[in-house]
Parts: sequence; C-alpha cells; structure tokens
Amino acid sequence: MTAKSAAAAARATVYGYPRQGRHRELKKAVEGYWKGRVTADALKETAQGLRRANWQQLADAGIDEVPTGDFSYYDHVLDTSVMVGAVPARHRDALAADPLDGYFAMARGNKDVAPLEMTKWFDTNYHYLVPELGPDTVFATDSTKQVAELTEALALGHTARPALVGPVTYLLLAKPAPGVAADFEPLTLLDRLLPVYAEVLADLRAAGAEWVQLDEPALVQDRTPAELNAASRAYRELGRLTDRPKLLLASYFDRLGDALPVLAKAPVDGLALDFTEAAAANLDGLAAVGGLPGKRLVAGVVNGRNIWINDFEKSLSTLGTLLGLADRVDVAASCSLLHVPIDAAAERDIDPQILRWLAFARQKTTEIVTLARGLTEGTSAITAELAANRADLASRQHSSITRDPAVRARVAAVTDADGRRSAPYEVRATAQRAHLGLPLLPTTTIGSFPQTTELRTARADLRAGRIDTDGYEERIRTEIREVIAFQEKVGIDVLVHGEPERNDMVQYFAEQLTGYLATQHGWVQSYGTRYVRPPVLAGDISRPEPMTVRWTGYANSLTDRPVKGMLTGPVTMLAWSFVRDDQPLGDTARQVALALRDEVDDLETEGASVIQVDEPALRETLPLRAADRPAYLDWATESFRLTTSGVRPDTQIHTHMCYAEFGDIVQAIDDLDADVISLEAARSHMQVARELASHGYPREAGPGVYDIHSPRVPSEQEAAALLRKGLEAIPAERLWVNPDCGLKTRGWPETRASLENLVAAARTVRAELP
Repeated sequence: MTAKSAAAAARATVYGYPRQGRHRELKKAVEGYWKGRVTADALKETAQGLRRANWQQLADAGIDEVPTGDFSYYDHVLDTSVMVGAVPARHRDALAADPLDGYFAMARGNKDVAPLEMTKWFDTNYHYLVPELGPDTVFATDSTKQVAELTEALALGHTARPALVGPVTYLLLAKPAPGVAADFEPLTLLDRLLPVYAEVLADLRAAGAEWVQLDEPALVQDRTPAELNAASRAYRELGRLTDRPKLLLASYFDRLGDALPVLAKAPVDGLALDFTEAAAANLDGLAAVGGLPGKRLVAGVVNGRNIWINDFEKSLSTLGTLLGLADRVDVAASCSLLHVPIDAAAERDIDPQILRWLAFARQKTTEIVTLARGLTEGTSAITAELAANRADLASRQHSSITRDPAVRARVAAVTDADGRRSAPYEVRATAQRAHLGLPLLPTTTIGSFPQTTELRTARADLRAGRIDTDGYEERIRTEIREVIAFQEKVGIDVLVHGEPERNDMVQYFAEQLTGYLATQHGWVQSYGTRYVRPPVLAGDISRPEPMTVRWTGYANSLTDRPVKGMLTGPVTMLAWSFVRDDQPLGDTARQVALALRDEVDDLETEGASVIQVDEPALRETLPLRAADRPAYLDWATESFRLTTSGVRPDTQIHTHMCYAEFGDIVQAIDDLDADVISLEAARSHMQVARELASHGYPREAGPGVYDIHSPRVPSEQEAAALLRKGLEAIPAERLWVNPDCGLKTRGWPETRASLENLVAAARTVRAELP
C-alpha cells in the first residue's frame, strides 16, 4: 500500500474505554459510598482520577481524539435519562434532594422505591437501565455531566470528542412506564426530545467541542419504515442546527442495512461504522450510496468485543478500499472498548505463546494507532509490526493447543437421537411429580447464595498458600451445611447447595475444562459495580473429570429434600467467554455441550433428581438481524438438548434465564424441552408470564417474584401480589415460586428476610387455591 498523499492523515480514536480502573477502583469507591465508608467527595475524586488516567493512557498510546462522556458511575443509558430529564416520578424527590443518591436509587432502588428495569445492551453481556417513558413525559436538559467531563479533558490538553447515546436509540431502548398502556411507543416522543439534544449540543459546543459522537446502535437492527423515517427526521433537524459541533453518527455490532442510506444522506459530518462484524455488508452499502463525499468516515476495523489480535493485512486492505468512499478515513475499534479487559500485559499466568494472540483495551489502542500510521504513511512505515503480526497469527493457526482430534471425532459422531429426551414431556411430568412429591407452587432458588467476605477470603488464602486444601474444603462444607439448614428451616421445597466453591458461573467450569484459559485481571463490567472475568476459549473443549458432583452429593447427604445439581449451559459458556473466532460458534457449542452432558449424567448417577442447566445468555446472543436468527437458534437449542437429553424421564431438568427480552425467543424456550424454566419477572411486572401464556408454553415455569439486583426486601404482600399475577397466566400446577436470579451478590440479612417472605407468600397464595 502506498502512503496517502491527497487526503489528511488518518486519525486514531476510540468510542469509549473501560471505566473501572486497573484495580477496579471505581467498584470499590462506589460500593464504599453505598456502605457509608467513602464520602461523596472522595468518590468523585476517584472518578476524576480514573477519567484522567484513561485519557492519558490513550494519548500516550497515540490516540488522537479521546472520548468523553463515556465514563459512568453505573450506566451510560441511565446517565442519558438524567441528561434529558426522563426521571420517573418515584425518583424525583430523591434526585432533587441529592443528585448522587437519587441517581443510585434509579439504578438499584432503596427501601422506599423500586429501581428502573435492567436488561442487556443489544447482544452483549453489559446491562443497561431501561428508560421509563409515557405520553406525559416532559424532557428537560441537564448537560452538567457531559460538559464537565469535556472541560476536564480539554483542560488537560487532549483533543476530545463527547460520546452520547443518540436520541433514536434512546427512545427505541425505552419502555412504557408503569401504568402506561403497553402499546405506547416511546419513539412518538421524538419531537419533544430533539430540542433537548439541541440544547446539549449547543452546551457542548460552547464548552469547546469540535465533534460530538451520537451512538445509534439500534439502527443496525431490523427497523420499520416509520422508525427509519424518524431517524431521518431526527438527523435532518439536528444536522441543520446552526449552534452545534460537528456530528459523528456511530453504529456498531452489525450491518446498518436500510439505515445506511438514511444516515449517509443526513446533513451530518461523519459516520462511524463497524467493519468487523459486518465488513462486507457495510462496504457494499457504502458503495451503493456513492460513499460519503465531503464527510468523515471512522472505520471500526479493530474488534472492540473480543480479545484476539487484529489481522493487520486484512484491516489495511479494508481501509484501503474505504479511502475512495469518504473525504477522510480514520481508524477505530468497532465499538466502545468497555466490553474488553484493560491490559493483557498484566496477565502473568498465561502461556507466553498464547499471550501473543491476545489484545485487551491497551493492546487494541496500539493496534488502532499502528493501522492509522500504516494507512497514512504506507506499509513500509510499519514493516516490523506487520511481520510480528503475521508470526503471531500463524502461531495461533498452527498451534496444537487449538485442536483435539478426539473432541472433533466425538462431535462428528453426534446423531439427532442424542438431542432428544427418551419420553415426551407429558410422560416425564407425571413421573417427576410422583418421584419428587412437591406441593403446588413449589418454592426454590436459582442456585447461588451470598458470596460472603469469608468465602472470598478463603479462596484468596488458598491461592496464597495461607491455608491448605483440607482447610479450604472444610470451610466450604460448613457453608453448605448452613445453607441447607437455612433452606430447610425456611421451608423451601427444592434446595440448592449455594455454590460457595464457585467464583463465577462460567469461570468455575472454564477452569476445569480443557481448551479454556482463565485470566487474573481480565475484569469486564456486567452492570453497575458487578464485574466478571470472562475466560478465554482458545481450543477444543473436553471434561477431564467431574466438576460439581462431589459438592452436590455432599449437599444431598444432608437432607431428604431434593437438591438441584447446578450447571451453566453451553450457550452461556460461550456468550460469557471470549470465544474463539477460528471456527463456527455452533461447532464450539457442541463441544461444550458434550462435556456438560458427561457432568449431567454423573450428577444423575450420584442421586440428583433435579438438575438445572442455566442459559441466561440464550437471548442476549440472539443475532440482531431476524434473518440471522434461525441458524443461531437451531444450534443453540440443539446444544442445550444435547447437554440434557441423556437422563431418565423422572429426572427433572430445569433451566434459568434473566434480564433479557424473552418475548423474542419464546419458541426457542419451548424448543429447549426443559421441564421447568425460571425467569426474571419482578422488575417487568410478570411480563414474561403473559408472553409464555400467549405462546401456549406447555411446561412448568417460575417467573421471579424477588428482584435480587436491588437491596430492597420485598414484603410478603408484594411477592404474593406478583405471584397472583403469575397465576393469571400460568396454572397453579405448572407455576413455581423463586427469585429472579441467583443470590450471590446479596447479603445474608436481606436474603434471609426476602426468602422468608417469598415462602410465606407461596403458602398464602397456595391456601387461596380452589
């Protein structure tokens, strides 16, 4: 490739950066504030220090334009709700009395008010707070946060670009507020919202913004003509403002499709497109509209969602093609780097050969800068980098780590019969009811109990050698005994062992399966102050030995009540890992399913009569475009059935899902052929129960009556009211009573009180049945 001569030098930029800090300083400061150990001023000082460190790190790497406004104490969509004044009535007093406490009340509730609903950000594992809107919503501008963060960055000498959630995506992500008709469409509020965005843009321009980024990822989904017309109108109006910065419209996660000509024609100054997930489609779309003459194109050629190194030659080829399609081409990651860990160089326990294949946020910024330099100066300027990149890619391609012939042979031998239960549900249900002897409205929990400081300390002490394996395992046995005794005392019908030995529902299994790698510092934000370390799926998967049987068997020995065996399903094992990108996902899912099938069979042999295989990621991994969904759902549901279909008819198979839009996948839920499914329902007011009923779902279900992502303790009356709503959709003989999700993040006092109220509510409503 020759150097660019006529066009301006390519700039390197990113859309957003991890917020937590290298040692999760933000998590510690926010949780310290909640507990009264950290003052508001100290929390703000920590946040400011993290923002400054991020900007300096980016600038030092060679990033020409740093993002502002992407930092958040909890969630950037919640920040947008505050920016536009979309504050539910129940939170207004708290927000007016103390903006910080009111903000956290919207995020997680308090003793007086429930929080906003939470769900997944498109097809990622990041959760956002869902805006609540209605026909009476009045928007009001509050650009304080956005202006303050821009001012901070400019004062430090950085070239900065504020990043905002765009108005169309904001409204498309919103839901009708409680009490508002379910068919209300928040997008009808666009004309009220645009003047607020106009004021925010004017405030940012006055503060010194040259460019502002407006994120519109909702436009990569299938959109109706009316929705595309709304997008066209929005950016026609915002683009024609006289008092505004230059506007960069950003989309990511998939192809823009029909929205591309709409945005290309809008009177804005640039587009940012994803050329990793949808390179060919977006390239073809740009060519079809005649490119972006006179406009800036920010090309997302470095994958912002996965951790594998970039293929420089492939990316430079894409960038070279784009040079003729825009006035200037800049280089970026495909989306915010929020979705990857901070620094692969911090990993000390990963094989150095494999470490060469990994790129976290810091490494990705280096890749972006290298590609921008190669685009501007030609490949001769990055000869050494290209050679090293070729060698690293070849090392991975030819490594024995990535391929296991025995695993591949086993997958090839799978037949259709391996993915079907030996009896239909009606026969299984009769056998299970006779075997288990459960009452109507049986109670259970999702799996985990509080991960106390003592448990985390015990794991840390074991790793550091301060206690031996015998001492650690005695601590685990003690916790299991206490959890079982508590559940028996409260009166729960189907028990769990509480998972005290598990660090994370995916990592725990990944550490025991071949082909997976665990990181020590690879933290990624899931929601609020909840961070996870997704394992790296680098090679073929198998199970060398049982993973959960011993502890489940021990719990079973302590009680006459059924104890659920607890596993994480194959789709979730993929979705919450950094999955390999060198083979189809369906092939990887089958490998994981066969490893888990061995575990299910061993649990049944050990005496487990109820086995739960969680698939909370089934919905979040759903492709954003409807045309891509059938193929995904085929292999996703097949892999679940492959995991669970080897058991006897009287063994009850459960699954669990939470915090997603389940209406999109009700048929897939049916196709799993699980005997019982538990689902999040408390924040969404039993919406999923109605969706299951509308579909005619024929099996048992437990829509949650206890929102575990809030510190609130639901009263018996509140849980009973939700349970009665559930009964309006699901008959009593098929309705279970349970929390929304696992209790790992909750404290013991609230867990005890909440479960006591849950069981009491079940007894109350059970007594009301005819």
